[in-house]
Amino acid sequence: MLIDVKDIHAYYGKSHILHGVSMQLQKGELVCLLGRNGVGKTTTMKSIMGLVPAQSGSIVFNGQELTDRPPHEIARCGVGIVPETRRIFGSLTVHENLLIGIKKSLKTDDNVQSWTLERIYESFPLLKKRQHNKGKHLSGGEQQVLTVARTLMGNPELILVDEPTEGLAPLIVKDVLDMLSKVRESGVTVLMVEQNFNAAINVADRFYIMGKGHIVFEGNEKALLAAKDVRKTYLEV
Repeated sequence: MLIDVKDIHAYYGKSHILHGVSMQLQKGELVCLLGRNGVGKTTTMKSIMGLVPAQSGSIVFNGQELTDRPPHEIARCGVGIVPETRRIFGSLTVHENLLIGIKKSLKTDDNVQSWTLERIYESFPLLKKRQHNKGKHLSGGEQQVLTVARTLMGNPELILVDEPTEGLAPLIVKDVLDMLSKVRESGVTVLMVEQNFNAAINVADRFYIMGKGHIVFEGNEKALLAAKDVRKTYLEV
């Protein structure tokens, strides 16, 4: 097991957002966290990353407890985050954005091949073609690819990807999801927050569904498709 999240509770001020969230990811999985707006999906990712510290519960990554660590230490342990807002540097080129993503890693899995600029450009030819273009001149889909690639430059074992298809055209959605599948195939574990059920069902190995602050379903594609009442109640699908 790569990460084990057990019964975490998190707050924004006095507002209790996460009510005992638990989930597990095995190495090499692409797991999707589904749910409506405002149920705590992004907060779950931020708690794993230390951006919204869990007030109770446990987050164990590669045998290391993360709950009391600041985000920069969690990143060095091998966790990367791709925020919904992307946060690329518009005034810098694609190449310069990628260079910013390089950091010293404390990851423990020597079987995961390191990400270098050469490997990024080989894996994502679009970025090689656009390497001299400034970030602000990229399309939304291109920015999403760049954000994931910049995160990979830190050589994480786990990446947390928040709403990667939000606001993208259907054809671009497919390209972004294909990219995430390629990342998973490279040995990097992916936890993806998504609202687009029809997109997620084609790429994820397993699924969690959140209600308001807690997990209401866990299972594979077959189990999710069979759980019609759960999908209707929590996803309107």
